[in-house]
Amino acid sequence: MAVFFIVVLTIYTLLNLYLYFKGYNALPFLQANKLAYSIIFFSIAAVFIVAKVIEARHSSLVTDILNIIGGFWLAFMLYGFIFFLLSDITMSALKITGLLGSDTMALVRKWSFFITLGLSFGLIAGGFINAVLPVVKEYNITVNKSAGELKSLRVAAVSDIHLGSIIRKRSIRKLSSMLQEIKPDVIFLLGDIVDGEIGPVLRGDLLQYFTCPECRGGLYAIAGNHEYIGGGSRTIPYIESKGIRVLKDEVITIDGGIQLIGRIDKDAGRFYGKNRKSLEELLKHADTSRPVILLDHQPFHTDESVKAGIDLQLSGHTHNGQMWPLNYITRLIYEVSYGHLKKGNTNIIVSSGYGLWGPRVRSGSRSEVMLINIKFEPKP
Repeated sequence: MAVFFIVVLTIYTLLNLYLYFKGYNALPFLQANKLAYSIIFFSIAAVFIVAKVIEARHSSLVTDILNIIGGFWLAFMLYGFIFFLLSDITMSALKITGLLGSDTMALVRKWSFFITLGLSFGLIAGGFINAVLPVVKEYNITVNKSAGELKSLRVAAVSDIHLGSIIRKRSIRKLSSMLQEIKPDVIFLLGDIVDGEIGPVLRGDLLQYFTCPECRGGLYAIAGNHEYIGGGSRTIPYIESKGIRVLKDEVITIDGGIQLIGRIDKDAGRFYGKNRKSLEELLKHADTSRPVILLDHQPFHTDESVKAGIDLQLSGHTHNGQMWPLNYITRLIYEVSYGHLKKGNTNIIVSSGYGLWGPRVRSGSRSEVMLINIKFEPKP
């Protein structure tokens, strides 16, 4: 973990230095006011890290504001780096071909700076609006097994709420109203309910605003990597105190004899010192003649689910990249980074998540609640 944080801080520092010098070299005004520019730039650049350090010790409205500012700066770091890098590549190509002379270089640098700012702020503003307008994403699947007298099931699945400094009671109330509108039979929370540090959640007791009185079938959850990053010994009991059944490497039977498996997150061992059981071991306690639904926060090793004969796996974690073009990277990492894939008899569905991490910006995906309509049609 120490190596991981050193690598992250090194990359963070280098990116900020790159942005600093791009601005400094582009505008003579900043060169003439170097001290003021440096203080303002590096103060803003440090906000995100400072917010996390302070929040770990004491959560307050001030740390909420710092997290919001720091989050938007992260978004600008991404887009500023992309557009400045593209401009550097373009200018280098033009210099090599002789189309760009030294006499026009200063003008090109200046306009490159302003174009980068405009494109970045445009994407961030659009991504913010997109982030606060969640949608219901509906899937229809068929499971060729009997669920007794139960012929269909409406499942609402919500991943990656990330309650904390940025996602607060207005968002959780909106989620509750969305769930009440779609009237699911059962709700599954697919991990990362809490963003990490439990302080901002406890300060406003944010989960008290999560309600769905008409959901007759129950409310089940698994923990994601962020629950363990923030300290599972505090985070998970808080979630359970709100009447949410958190499954920790457990198999339970719900309506229709459906076998529901909730796995401990794969990173629990790294952050919490608790390794999870294998899927094979968990299935020893399941009646596989009945429909089997697996809740696993991170959609890694989906072939294991296919081999084990899981009927439906529900996951999150990826945020579908959250911000363009990171969604292209998640597609390279995961076999299913978003949406529905059927392999053999196994349906794998991955959500882009309801909340978000870092910037309150979604430029590459939508915030969503999943509604999965399952029909049970046993083969003759």
